[in-house]
Amino acid sequence: MAIDLTTAGVHLKYAVEATAGTRPTTGYTDIPGVKSTPSLNPAPEALDATTLNEEEYVVYVQGLKDLGGALEFNFNLTEAFLTAWTTLTTAYETGKASSKATWFEIMIPGLTNSVFFKGIPADAGLPAMEVNSVLETTAYITPTGEPTWAAKSTT
Repeated sequence: MAIDLTTAGVHLKYAVEATAGTRPTTGYTDIPGVKSTPSLNPAPEALDATTLNEEEYVVYVQGLKDLGGALEFNFNLTEAFLTAWTTLTTAYETGKASSKATWFEIMIPGLTNSVFFKGIPADAGLPAMEVNSVLETTAYITPTGEPTWAAKSTT
């Protein structure tokens, strides 16, 4: 019997490649305060492959999947988040100068594997604010590679 999971305990982490072109398996840093993640499960394009021989139905082939550009991750806006995000963007720039990619991990408790993808973090901005609310922000990561399931990182 399967055990249903909850979102409690989900973490968003990052690591810069130690060796260019090789996904890190250790040394990921947690980004605190994540409240929501985007879907990394887009439907593939349906490409019309119908020929004149078809007499009743349109024929499709599966095309590419589109994650939709910059991915939105929502966070509580805290000093800890801002420090972590600034550290992330600095680490990304340092890695980029050495042709090393930054990898992100979405770790879900109860699963053996995590989802990993390469990406570019955008600098943090100032979010909209309302009276009597928790101060939240959206942080953006532009994926530069496809999301894949792999064994969770170790610290």
